[in-house]
Amino acid sequence: MAARHSLAMERTGQWVFSQEIPADVIVTVGEAHFSLHKFMLVAKSNRIRQLILDSKETDLTRIDLSGIPGGPEMFEKAAKFCYGVNFEITVHNVAALRCAAEYLQMTEKFCDNNLASRTEDFLSQVALSTFSGALLVLKSCQNLLPLAEDLNIVQRCVDTTTAKACVEANFPTRSPPNWWTEELTILNIKFFERIIAAMKSRGAKGLTIASAIITYTERSLHDLVRDHTGNGVSSSDVIETEARAGQRELLESIVSLLPSEKTAFPINFLCCLLRTAIFLQSQNNCKNELEKRISAILEHVTVDDLLVLSFTYDGERLFDLESVRRIISAFVEKDKNVAVFNTADFREASSTAMQRVAKTVDAYLGEIATYADLNIAKFNGIANLVPKASRKIDDDLYRAIDIYLKAHPNLDEIEREKVCSVMDPLKLSYEARVHASQNKRLPVQIVLHALYYDQLKLRSNAGEDHKAPDGMATRKQLQADVSLVKENEALRTELLKMKMYIQDIQKTQATSSKATSSAKKPHTFFSTMSKTLGKLNPFKHGSKDTSNLDDGLPELAKPRRRRFSIS
Repeated sequence: MAARHSLAMERTGQWVFSQEIPADVIVTVGEAHFSLHKFMLVAKSNRIRQLILDSKETDLTRIDLSGIPGGPEMFEKAAKFCYGVNFEITVHNVAALRCAAEYLQMTEKFCDNNLASRTEDFLSQVALSTFSGALLVLKSCQNLLPLAEDLNIVQRCVDTTTAKACVEANFPTRSPPNWWTEELTILNIKFFERIIAAMKSRGAKGLTIASAIITYTERSLHDLVRDHTGNGVSSSDVIETEARAGQRELLESIVSLLPSEKTAFPINFLCCLLRTAIFLQSQNNCKNELEKRISAILEHVTVDDLLVLSFTYDGERLFDLESVRRIISAFVEKDKNVAVFNTADFREASSTAMQRVAKTVDAYLGEIATYADLNIAKFNGIANLVPKASRKIDDDLYRAIDIYLKAHPNLDEIEREKVCSVMDPLKLSYEARVHASQNKRLPVQIVLHALYYDQLKLRSNAGEDHKAPDGMATRKQLQADVSLVKENEALRTELLKMKMYIQDIQKTQATSSKATSSAKKPHTFFSTMSKTLGKLNPFKHGSKDTSNLDDGLPELAKPRRRRFSIS
């Protein structure tokens, strides 16, 4: 503080015209102090004169003017003017000098050719004669409110800036033609809003206003809008800070300035704005407005644009995909309404747009399918938003499904069938069907669909009429064949279970028989003699008729046992 005081005193001593007359008043402006002469100040400033006259002190030696606009620097220039010392008025200080003159009451009412009239002449003749000059004066007014507004400096700068900007937009005098949009970025959002509102009232084109808004946004939110590498922001950087709150307020103000023309902004810029709004947790009306604008021109969207919406800035994880779902759903609904209420020609154009969106959505699914946190419900939910009729072939969708199954190898048969349910196997190209028939990741039902369709095509080509099979009949036949295959597999499973059950019974019986044989009683003398006599029994293998038996006679043939009956 002492250093500032000595610096101010030294600087004052350099231009005070007479050192012979001692200073009789010290003017304090903040931390700066100026030793001056009362008679020089009161000749130009009515405010200082009134302070001296209204003072209760007989000899006022200190005056506090800390509220002067522009601070010590502007008071020093005003004091120089009182002493008749020359100084430079520029576009950077003219607004502050005009406000200081008003604060000190240095106007024509108290002295001819006073500081107020000098600054007014510079404003009208120099500063407001060019676009850049008016813009710099307007920027300097940011710290001079509300006095600069009361003195009409702000409005004059806005009028001059917008008038010259509209002329430059239609008849550029410099290169590049949009040079003026770069210069507007020095303003804060409040003054920028006034510029845009004034340009709209002058009838500026939507593309002209859009160009200014895009440039301003990319400069003001550079790390969020233009930096797609994620180097500026991390996904964990979500702590609410004063800077984040300021960025959110800035973004919401920018969105409120967007002109009503649907094609004024490129879709990738709108996607970047929506991603920023999601990250900054902006209000719902801000996000809804951006989603509405994106869905209106969704036929121009690219896969990269949708990926901008889907991932965090560092690409580590997926954002909530609800915004993407709402955008696609709104476009599909709009396309349906167009098809119902418009002529056939327009319906055909709308169908072409829907087919383009369907192809983009399928490619987008292939890009996000590799992420583990993408569950089946989210994957199928986005795929089912697109009407099946808008896909001429399902090759891109099949590729996305194959990538998803490969990235999620732990899915069971039912889950894999759910994933594949969004695809129509009959709409695959020949190359895709060949790949599907050899793809072990696909469920059996899809493979059978692909194989059976090729078989039906071969049969239809071999016929006389060479007509393709009816699509509905083919699907019914496929469903019947698939159900038959499932029944056969169920029977095969039951037979296998029965076979295993019989084998278990046989093993049990073999084990029990071995245990029984080992537990038999030991042979006795009588049992052994009984077995020996049994072997000598002459009637064991012959007939009970013994009349023909004779020792020494040859053995006769065994009589044939006949069945006698009345017949």
